Amino acid sequence: MTYTSKKPRQANKLEHALESFIFKGRWLLAPFFVGLLFAVVLLLIKFFKQLYLMGIATFSATNQELLVGILTLVDTALLAGLLLIITFSGYENFVSKLDIDNHEDRPSWMGKVGFSGLKMKLISAIVAISAVELLKVFINSGAYPNDELLWKVIIHITFVMSGVLFALTDYLNSKTQSH
Repeated sequence: MTYTSKKPRQANKLEHALESFIFKGRWLLAPFFVGLLFAVVLLLIKFFKQLYLMGIATFSATNQELLVGILTLVDTALLAGLLLIITFSGYENFVSKLDIDNHEDRPSWMGKVGFSGLKMKLISAIVAISAVELLKVFINSGAYPNDELLWKVIIHITFVMSGVLFALTDYLNSKTQSH
């Protein structure tokens, strides 16, 4: 009787050790999020380089060139924001909660964006970035052959349709889970 009672206890200890090891494995994701923060720093450098070049060329550039430069700045800012959303939400969803509850600058969505919300924010940002890129292309449409313009529009529409399908899937999923 003592032998059989020890066997389940040993299995429980082994199971607990394995589960603990797997749970601690979530920290393997932390370097990815640190890397994304480093990418934001690189985008910041790119942003200021573009801003500097625009400042130098302001008086000699055409309105069209300035508009493309401004759209590039917007595009860079959108991408940096997207990386921060992924970093914060990914870290909180997969690694550990950020212990900054009482900080006055804590974004209201932090701690509330689950994996589904993260997907929606991601696809929304991708669609916005794609729209800015497409606008930049159309401002300089004379520099692109028609078939390339068509492909850029098709790619943008694909992003938009993917966003709509993600939203529809999440909506249907929420309806089936609430019943």
